[in-house]
Amino acid sequence: MIKDYFGEEVASRYDESTAEMEVEPVVDFLAALAGDDPALELGIGTGRIALALAERGVSVTGIDLSTAMVAKLREKPGGEEIPVAIGDFATTRIDGKFALAYLVFNTINNLTTQDSQVACFENVAAHLEPGGCFVIEVGVPKLRLLPPGQKFVPFAVGSEHLGFDEYDVVGQGLISHHYYPQEGRQVSMPFRYAWPSDLDLMARIAGMGLRERWSGWRREPFTADSAKHVSVWEKP
Repeated sequence: MIKDYFGEEVASRYDESTAEMEVEPVVDFLAALAGDDPALELGIGTGRIALALAERGVSVTGIDLSTAMVAKLREKPGGEEIPVAIGDFATTRIDGKFALAYLVFNTINNLTTQDSQVACFENVAAHLEPGGCFVIEVGVPKLRLLPPGQKFVPFAVGSEHLGFDEYDVVGQGLISHHYYPQEGRQVSMPFRYAWPSDLDLMARIAGMGLRERWSGWRREPFTADSAKHVSVWEKP
């Protein structure tokens, strides 16, 4: 059974923790791909992107495992109008065809096995109309920062928040640890990282091909030093 790591405690803090993330360039990018056709967001969560995209006139449908996150979406203006299926976005099927499907902010890594990530690409391909696109925003694994023999990479060090990624290089997995000393709170979540070439192969298995890859939503060039990538695969 798939475990939901985005329960009420995480959902209640999620919007605050992502408040500084830019939304407009994400929506510009996605709206241009969707055009006048519907879009499918995998891991729609509290609707940070979906609601802004809907304001642009794009009809958005979502899939999400977390009822707590979707409840936060429902509390927002326009949130009740967005259809959401509760379930694992690697396998949950819904009616209709879409011009665009997308996963933002490392959400593909919430699928912690290679099989589930491949299943996600196959699920997306089944939902896309011919010529439709699948967009993923995800970080590049930080193995260049990992000293030989070590497995921890810090990503946040402060009096209010300590964050460390614990890598399993053999299994291509990691556990992201978050410590909040002043609150006496700890959160640890498992992920599976994938290289851009891994995702390209998953797309090929699902019958899609790479259309473009950037290091950000403003179409900055993707290089060896890019910390993340925004990739677009297209269904023939």
